[in-house]
Amino acid sequence: MIELFSDPAVWASFLTLTVLEIVLGVDNVIFISIAAQRLPHEQRARARFIGLTGALVLRVALLFSIAWIVSLSEPFFTVAGFDLSWRDLILLAGGLFLIWKAATEIFDEVEGEEEHGSSIVAASFMAVIAQIMVLDLVFSLDSVITAVGIADHLEVMVAAVVVAILVMMVAAEPIAKFVEDHPSTKMLALAFLVMVGMALVADGLHHHIERGFIYAAMVFAGAVEVLNLLRQKRRAR
Repeated sequence: MIELFSDPAVWASFLTLTVLEIVLGVDNVIFISIAAQRLPHEQRARARFIGLTGALVLRVALLFSIAWIVSLSEPFFTVAGFDLSWRDLILLAGGLFLIWKAATEIFDEVEGEEEHGSSIVAASFMAVIAQIMVLDLVFSLDSVITAVGIADHLEVMVAAVVVAILVMMVAAEPIAKFVEDHPSTKMLALAFLVMVGMALVADGLHHHIERGFIYAAMVFAGAVEVLNLLRQKRRAR
């Protein structure tokens, strides 16, 4: 164990994996923040905490099941020459769910809360938690597969995942408040979720989309949104 901590390569893989886990977790935090907004204000922080705690438990549990994770890529069903694995099935279901959820939120935002405002009140705490946990499973699968591909030691993987989740727990409140205070940012975040959902569906269909392209688009759109917010703030003055 001491030799493990004295190896510079181990620390390099730990730092790299931690950064990647945080980047991959941003989508999860955004979804949790948006889903929690359908709850009364006093329940939102608890929902975010439970959602991120669930993500931590799922990821650590999956890391201890590395052999099972690897077997998920083995096909169990073939349709017209298309090999379907459990990983493909999870990514397809999670991606479609994410697209449906984001599209529903966009519809509510565009149509206004006058006709559909009751859906916000009707959203129960357990229903929101259930939605969060479903996406936690999908994002955790992607996160764990990334961890297995980068680090060689289970201790390093677990440590990186725990640090990344703790960082996201700290960042969840400011991110949620920022999204809540700026409706245009929420719409942009929902559009990002649709894009992430499409990427998950594509991965499930064996058409991998490089995440670098997606994150580059997010950074560019986010930078434009920041300029718009700065312009609005200056005009308000």
